[in-house]
This record gives sequence, C-alpha cells and structure tokens, in this order.
Amino acid sequence: MPRLVMLASARGESCAKPRPQEWEHFTRRDWAALAAGTPPALTQAEYAALCGLSEPVSFAEVTETLTPLACLINLEVAAARRLAADKAAFLGRPAERRPFIVAIAGSVAVGKSTLARTLRFLLARWPDHPLVDLVTTDGFLHPNRVLEQRGLMHRKGFPESYDLRRMARFLADAKSGLEVQAPVYSHLAYDIVPGERQAVRRPDILIFEGLNVLQTTAASVVASDFFDFSIYVDARTADIEAWYLERFLLLQRTAFRDPASYFHRYRDLPRGQAEAMARDIWRRINLVNLRRNVVPTRERARLVLSKRSDHAVGEVLLRRH
Repeated sequence: MPRLVMLASARGESCAKPRPQEWEHFTRRDWAALAAGTPPALTQAEYAALCGLSEPVSFAEVTETLTPLACLINLEVAAARRLAADKAAFLGRPAERRPFIVAIAGSVAVGKSTLARTLRFLLARWPDHPLVDLVTTDGFLHPNRVLEQRGLMHRKGFPESYDLRRMARFLADAKSGLEVQAPVYSHLAYDIVPGERQAVRRPDILIFEGLNVLQTTAASVVASDFFDFSIYVDARTADIEAWYLERFLLLQRTAFRDPASYFHRYRDLPRGQAEAMARDIWRRINLVNLRRNVVPTRERARLVLSKRSDHAVGEVLLRRH
C-alpha cells in the first residue's frame, strides 16, 4: 500500500530547504498494480524507437511505469473536461474545449525527452484525446547571437537564457484554444533554426517539456500558471552525471562526426580528454543549474518519478493536494 512521505526525503539535491509537503509514496510494484490488466498501448519495437540513444531500452517501463501514468493523466483530463462543461452550463455559455497541458521537468540527461515522447504516444492512443502535441522549451532559448551579446553562452539552459515572455505568451495562447507556433531548436546546430516553426493546432493535450518549466520568476505570469498536470523526473545527482558523461561520449562517436554539428571540433578528442571536458561542462554549467534552478522546482510538481541508476523508475511520489 502507498504511504505518506515528505518530499524532503526524495532523492536528489536542493539548494533551498524544501517546504514540508505531504506526498503519497508508491513503490514500483504498487504503482504498476494500479494499471494491472491494462494492455500496453504500444509495442516493444515502437518503444525502442522512442528511446534516447544512451538510455537502456526496457519495455517494462511501459507496463509498470508509463501506462499507470497515462491512466492517471487520462482521469485528470476527463475530470477537467467535466468541470469545464459544468462551469459553462452554470454561466450559460457554450463549453469550450481547450488543451490540457502536461509539464515535464528535470535535469539534463535524466530522460525527460524519452518520457515525453512515450507519454505522447500512449495518450494519443486514447479515443477521447487522439491529438497530442509535444513542445520542448529548447525552442524558447534565445538565439546564440543574443546569448553571445549578453555573455550568456556559458549559461545556456539557465532561466536567463530563455525568452520567458515569449514562452508565457505561447502557453497563454495555446491554453486559450488558439492555433499557435513554437520556434524550433536544432541540437545539431546548437541553436534556434531561423524561420522554422512548429505548428500547434489546438491539440487535446499539449506536453511541454524542459529543464525549468516549473520555474517561478518575478514576472506576473509564469509558464506553470498554464499547466494542468506536472511531472518532475528525479534521480541521484551522481547518476545523472554518469548518464551525462555516457551521452557525451556516445554523441562524440555519432552526432559530433557530422560537419554541421556545433561540437564537430570535439569529434577526435582522445577518450581521456573527452571525459575531462564532459565532466568540466557538467560541473561548471549543468550541475550549477541543477542545484540552483532545477531541483528547487521539484517541490512544485504534482508527481515525481524517481529513477534508479539503471534508468528505471524505482518509486513514484504523488502530491495529495
């Protein structure tokens, strides 16, 4: 049976002392049991195609972790629609169908992208909400030329490296039921793609994934104001560092070989030098951002997926209120 825990005991690190909160704790077995008998909505081959390059492909994640999560979100979507319909009837207005927005936050290299892609696939298999879009916050980074002008290239991924006003405006328009467009980011070029846009045409569900999506600022409106459900992907800091290093070395053997890659100059670094560079980038940039800006937002999530060193989710924390 699930038990109550304080989020302060969740795995990971935080620079700020977490506020006491009540959470319902599920072991992996408890969580998987919630969707017992629900057949997976995708095949093992489909899941393998959705996984990131450096993540082990375990189909058990679909049946034991992601299917229960999709079931829970499906219940949340249905409840939100009933409330919207009841409110419209009370006010004597026609009911409007607006996107249900799911946020996914967490560190670099923790597996947010694979989770987002797989969850999008699973949720789109439900007949009540077949149109599910996925947008990442990478597209709302300032272009490199702007970051260079402001001396922020070494702080890429920090809150100040994003166009937060544009991000909030995009979410507000999407939540209002408008057709919107999101800027597109190229991981190969390590920059915004000029003139390219991702069309978001009033989906049933919009998944919004990124490092700092749960971040609060001094602005009157922040991205999290528009979220209906939020997920934080958690893991031990040492494990995330190991995954980051593994991914960097893999990219050196693959994507960095492409002459169009921003990191093409690192393709032939000896392994020792490549490891040293990856560790330096992690400690100077990603670890600082994680501790200062990302982990503190874990407290604001509705659900926390806590990963083990093998990338598998070991436990789930669900906010009771």
